[in-house]
Amino acid sequence: MISQAIRLARVGSRSELAAALLMGLGYPCVMLAALIPNVWFFAAAAAVTYLADRYLHHRGSYVINRLGRVRAGLSIRFLLRQLMIILLLARLDLSEGPLFYTAVACFLLFFGLQIPQGALTTLIKLRRTMPVITRNVDLNAVRIPDAPPSALLRRSGEKMLHLDIPAMAGILIAAGTGENAAAYAGAALSLLLALLYVAALAPYLRRSRLAPRPAAVLKAVDTWLGEYQPTVVLYFSGSNESAYQGNMWLETMARIEGRPLIIMRERGLVPQLAETSVPVICVPAGTHLMNLDLSTVRVCLYPANVGKNIHILRVPTMKHVFIGHGDSDKLASVNPYSKVYDEVWTAGRAGRDRYALADVGVRDEDIVEVGRPQLESIESGAGALRNPIPTVLYAPTWEGWDDNPGNTSLLLAGENIVRGLIDADEPVRIVYKPHPFTGIRNARAKAVDARIRAMLEKAAAERAAEPRWAREAGRTAADRSA
Repeated sequence: MISQAIRLARVGSRSELAAALLMGLGYPCVMLAALIPNVWFFAAAAAVTYLADRYLHHRGSYVINRLGRVRAGLSIRFLLRQLMIILLLARLDLSEGPLFYTAVACFLLFFGLQIPQGALTTLIKLRRTMPVITRNVDLNAVRIPDAPPSALLRRSGEKMLHLDIPAMAGILIAAGTGENAAAYAGAALSLLLALLYVAALAPYLRRSRLAPRPAAVLKAVDTWLGEYQPTVVLYFSGSNESAYQGNMWLETMARIEGRPLIIMRERGLVPQLAETSVPVICVPAGTHLMNLDLSTVRVCLYPANVGKNIHILRVPTMKHVFIGHGDSDKLASVNPYSKVYDEVWTAGRAGRDRYALADVGVRDEDIVEVGRPQLESIESGAGALRNPIPTVLYAPTWEGWDDNPGNTSLLLAGENIVRGLIDADEPVRIVYKPHPFTGIRNARAKAVDARIRAMLEKAAAERAAEPRWAREAGRTAADRSA
């Protein structure tokens, strides 16, 4: 039942589900406490909403995203809590006293300060956005000032809103004890902290703190390109989940003859790119990319068929080669889009035959069998086996963009395959390596993947508990270290 609730609420764990329930119950309790009225009940319920909200934000919960979509975002939730404390004061017959007016004035000023804080944060982010992101590229000709501390800009709206806590606490203490000094101190502290936040952001809008103009940066990049004169480009574009498609080619690019360069298009993918000594330039804007001097490039390699490939496919002075990011028998491996490339490089004969059978217009003379560099380190065994237990690799591809049953074995046979291997008369070691995209489109595929992982974890735990397998594991580890 709890598992079903987790799936329905789209949360990642029981703790997230508990936090979501506490937050959902907390706000009605805050309202109830204001209406009764009961100061300490209000304080407890408000504290629960603060903590639950903070936890869900920290976990990046889907619940928070959904609340924003239904106009119950963070600002609204904070405003609701503040309105409820005003209602509490009114129900306590304090609406004619200085405490009530202090609370109203404090929250009005507090929300007023959020306008310059939000504006400053947005302007700083916009004006510090570079037209390119680079790695291993010398742009010393352009002076790039240090960025503001991440503590100022990261989740700035959330931080600003939480500065109301001193005011809320002070007002509640004053309402419960009759000592208005606590409210005055809390309100003053909240407003002071908000002012300091705004003041800390303001200097970063000075001209000397902003990023150089795009034209200057692009000119510096062109100057570097003229000096470096790249000859081979790996052109990579894709979704946030597709970083593996570029990462698998980094080692090959580092060993390639000539002067390699990696061109990326999405800012969000740059942090996901693995370490490499190859120069990297991320150019999000198509117009900027099309105006870069790539005249020395002789070959451009494409690991994926994506729409943004068109921005460099238009360059006639280089050979355009599709290298892909793995071969399989699903339709994506015989995409008719491949006709746009000068050549299609495949891992072997199976790739050539696959295109011939599909008859999608890719000419046989345009297909080149180059092998798979990522498998170069694998050596064929010779002599007696060091480990008598064979290893079975099950690496199903993902469900694809449509529901073609030929896309993956996971949905129809995955669990049976793994269960059969676990229950085999002769023991085997199972390595399960699903496609990184598994489950991003089809919830059934995600569920099957989760069940297979659970099956393997259970089987591994049971096997580890048996003395025979513990001895075997120790012997295998010793052989590997020898």
